[in-house]
Amino acid sequence: MTTFDVISPIDGRKLLVGHMAGDTEVAAAFDASAAAFKSWRNSSKAERAQLVDALANELLDRADDISKAITMSIGRPLTQANEAPRFKTVTKAQIDALATINDEEYPSDEQIRRFVRRGGQGVHLSIAPWNYPVGLLPWLIVTPILGGNTVILKHAEQTTEIGRIVREAYEAIGGPPGVLQVLDMTHGQVATAIGSGLAKGVNFIGSVRGGLAVHAAAAGTLTHVHLELGGKDPAYVRRDADIEQAIVNIADGCFSNAGQSCCSVERLYVHEAILDSFLERFRREMQNYKLGNPLHAETTVGPVVRRSSAEFIRMQIAEAVARGATASVEPALDFKVDDDACYIAPTLLSNVNEAMSIMQEETFGPVACVQAVRDDEEAIRLMNDNKYGLTASVWTSDVDAGLRLVDKLDAGTVFVNRCDHADLYLPWGGQKMSGFGRGNGKEGLLGVMDAKSFHVRSLEHL
Repeated sequence: MTTFDVISPIDGRKLLVGHMAGDTEVAAAFDASAAAFKSWRNSSKAERAQLVDALANELLDRADDISKAITMSIGRPLTQANEAPRFKTVTKAQIDALATINDEEYPSDEQIRRFVRRGGQGVHLSIAPWNYPVGLLPWLIVTPILGGNTVILKHAEQTTEIGRIVREAYEAIGGPPGVLQVLDMTHGQVATAIGSGLAKGVNFIGSVRGGLAVHAAAAGTLTHVHLELGGKDPAYVRRDADIEQAIVNIADGCFSNAGQSCCSVERLYVHEAILDSFLERFRREMQNYKLGNPLHAETTVGPVVRRSSAEFIRMQIAEAVARGATASVEPALDFKVDDDACYIAPTLLSNVNEAMSIMQEETFGPVACVQAVRDDEEAIRLMNDNKYGLTASVWTSDVDAGLRLVDKLDAGTVFVNRCDHADLYLPWGGQKMSGFGRGNGKEGLLGVMDAKSFHVRSLEHL
């Protein structure tokens, strides 16, 4: 039996030993999921809604367990770790979106009726990330199930405890066997399962490297693949922006969850006329972020998820400073843990440029990088000069100008005077290396359903 250790970033201690499913168990799970699909595909909207709503309510009842598991597994402050309400809210929005998907009538006449009806695709393999281990699950569990599919969920090893909670919650509500299963699988088992064609859909949220591996494994299978990958998301602060309002929101977009969000703000382009004022006020805002033990109430920024991640972030910062960047670091609180290797204080880097790794490669840490720009044209060029394209924002008092600018950005979601936000209703996904396909809302549901065309001729016209 293959095992794996889950190490807490809080103090370097071993949280638990996980056990990977055996190949026979994986095969049995796919068989059970395929068998369940035969009946679940014919379930009503009401039955599907009732199931996912019951799951959301059960997770709300387990909120304390969820919060503790998230904090211990990834280091997010306990005061920020309850993602169960988000699961419930997104689930309700998806149920409402399902109600808008009905038979689509096409031009007909007295002889022929034409319409399109949408239904499930089959077994979906959903692969969850560790950074929002419950808040992102509606797109991986709820949406496919509402679309009439069955789901096998593989959670990230680091948050395998969340997978256990979801499994137990589903069992507690008496969910139909085979409609939702949770398995710990090796990367090899995942690749084999995808390559076998047993999964009719694969939903992946995670790194570009992981997404490319999923895409490669699905080659030749005609499996529906949805990839929501990383980002290097930019923000442009125009000279007419409300600086105070922009800084409060952008700083949160840089430092919340220790910067470990696919849509974190990592590149800041600030008009040169307001640069000095922006930097001064941003440093002041950084004082509101307190690095520390995530179990302590005063902590607002905890450790990053693992030692290797922390080492990569420190390497990026050091490389930028060596090439001329200036680092401003908010001093950490005085705290003691057995192993503090994963703790990185919120950091502001100014005097950066696009040649630096930290302005090109995803950081996934509490670092804000500021580069001065002369005008809108330079800002848009630099914002688009990156392989990622998840979200991007423009901050301005001229909303019409903001709309014209964001329309030129290569990103799946664009904001004017907002950032780092996954909307409850809008489709979510990226361009370029940030993935393809869309989750959330009606668009997300349509992506996990197949369209069937109906051509019906009345008997009297045979």
